[in-house]
Amino acid sequence: MKPFVRYCLASAALAPALLAQTPPATTTSPNAGGTVGFVAPNPDAFVPEEPFDATKLSLRKVPVPRPYALADYIADPAAVLVLGKALFWDMQVGSDGRMACASCHFHAGADNRSRAQLNPGLLVTDGAGNPASDRTFQVGTPVHQLTAADFPFRKLADPESRTSAVLRDSNDVAGSQGVYSARLTGMQVVGPSVNETKENLIDAIFHHGGSKTRRVSPRNSPSVINAVFNFRNFWDGRAQNVFNGVNNWGLRDEKAMVWYAATPTTPVKRKIALENSSLASQAVGPVLSSFEMASAGREFIHAAKHLLLQRPLAKQQVHPQDSVLGLYRAPTTGLTIPTYGDLIRQAFKKEWWQATVQLTLDPTETEEMRIRRRWVAANNGLLDLDNENSRRLLTVSTETFTQMQANFALFFGLALQAYQSTLISNDAPIDRYAEGDLTALTDAQKRGMDVFASKGRCYECHVGATFTSAAPAAILEAGGVPKRVVKGEIELMHISPGVNFVYDAGYYNIGVRPNREDRGIGAPDPFGNALAESHLMKLGTFRKAMLTGYDEYFFTFPNDRFVAEGFFKTPGLRNVELTAPYFHNGGTLTLEQVVDFYNRGGDFNEVGHHEQVRALGLTQQEKSDLVAFLKALTDERVRYKRAPFDHPQLFITNGPAGVATGSDNPADQLIEIPAVGAAGGTPTRNFLD
Repeated sequence: MKPFVRYCLASAALAPALLAQTPPATTTSPNAGGTVGFVAPNPDAFVPEEPFDATKLSLRKVPVPRPYALADYIADPAAVLVLGKALFWDMQVGSDGRMACASCHFHAGADNRSRAQLNPGLLVTDGAGNPASDRTFQVGTPVHQLTAADFPFRKLADPESRTSAVLRDSNDVAGSQGVYSARLTGMQVVGPSVNETKENLIDAIFHHGGSKTRRVSPRNSPSVINAVFNFRNFWDGRAQNVFNGVNNWGLRDEKAMVWYAATPTTPVKRKIALENSSLASQAVGPVLSSFEMASAGREFIHAAKHLLLQRPLAKQQVHPQDSVLGLYRAPTTGLTIPTYGDLIRQAFKKEWWQATVQLTLDPTETEEMRIRRRWVAANNGLLDLDNENSRRLLTVSTETFTQMQANFALFFGLALQAYQSTLISNDAPIDRYAEGDLTALTDAQKRGMDVFASKGRCYECHVGATFTSAAPAAILEAGGVPKRVVKGEIELMHISPGVNFVYDAGYYNIGVRPNREDRGIGAPDPFGNALAESHLMKLGTFRKAMLTGYDEYFFTFPNDRFVAEGFFKTPGLRNVELTAPYFHNGGTLTLEQVVDFYNRGGDFNEVGHHEQVRALGLTQQEKSDLVAFLKALTDERVRYKRAPFDHPQLFITNGPAGVATGSDNPADQLIEIPAVGAAGGTPTRNFLD
């Protein structure tokens, strides 16, 4: 067994300074003509990638990554925040008038629903990367009510041993229910509004008892709280750090352009690239996903044509003391602001919306190209996702639109990013302890912190105050303002002399499921490039910079192996006691089960399996203490929904309430999440509590 080694990487401008700080022990890279320092191998020692220092675990001391060119877009930051919070919680955003972004992120930034939440394993491949979706539900039916007895999805006779008898095993995923299967057919003028029209479709997978059920995402919903610190977002990192104003693909989509109008009559297309904006990249994905929020074939111009004429949160109550929206609260529902269009005109500079001429589609885009683009959007970029209902999509080459409609993805992404950037939980016991209050942690939590930092090997991946290595390693300051993220994007795991695994920093294969069930960051992007940024190094530093916005000095050995299959983003651990079920497949119920998983060294050991995920030999006391420490990462403001975690009223779907035949959609069982003001309210119960 060889130790894990992180190599220090940086942008080209910083590399010389950082390389000068490497330790004396070096190894010459035969293909690079240089040296890279690393710790000498010691098979038995655990040396975390960075020294554990409890005094550095206060999140209050970590700068928040922010785009440094926002002044080119935003006219009124306060209005952008109002816009972002309203859009995040508004049920009008979904094609069905029921799905909001918050519908899957309402409980500690995650989803605590437990009925009709199963996906049968639609991301399964044949091992060669070709789709081989599993359409058979194993844990239960599409309307199954999950219980504690269903977990973990892979149950062993002895939870301490990975090789013990398997009592049950399933590739089902506990995801989040989204929309019913439907296809966009057009736009219809209804009085002062323009609404999407759709064709309801029979779903070959999501149905039960002769009735359709809502489609369920193929991965568990992670928390959006503290997600602003992630260098990239989504489990597979496809939400790029650089936002292109159109979709989640950043510079990878070389055709993505927005409209700029210096005068009302001179709109022109231009490319933009906003760094530190993975939240904006993430925000624009689910809105077009036919599994999450959209009828297949929907584009942002369709969402814009409807939403720009709507009163914000018109279907939902807003608390009088809402920390952001309270000043604009209408007496019954929604805000007093007449329309989302009015709010955008206040929030963003006029050059991005003032054009008075009608715009048309790109004449160079063929129908085939447009169908492909809509299919990718409908699948939210998960190319292995089997989605038969998005193959024959509406294509209307004569569509026209306004500049504001054309740039709606830009407004949507930046507004949601502004709001989610305020969702930072930095007042947990660990923050107070790190700042000198030694009574903030119990004795058990202090012992658990020792296990976390040493024998438990947790700190190898869950590093720093964010408790994730997927967060930026550093943030440059420009005049006291956070400017550019500096991120070691590539890591090496030393396997044997002259051989390393090369992979994306902060993304690991820990053996939750076999690689072929979900390729994770090993899948391609829609443009024929590797999703894993480490694999882009094969194209050369220049091409990698063209696709990601970041160049690096990087040295490899000739026999190094580039790995990515089954790799997923390391989630932050703050508020983890509130965000069950766990892992990308949602197949683990409790923190105790999570600790058992790591204690036995994971469940599957395939190519690229992280070296530090191995049998730990923790005692029952050590495991109990470790769980106690994880609970010290909970910010009580999150539990009680105090500002900035307060929110408007929301109605979430909880499976069907009845039966419908054919392509008709059945009535939904709904759960009300009441509006909460800045002072907070009654906690929502955790998953299966």
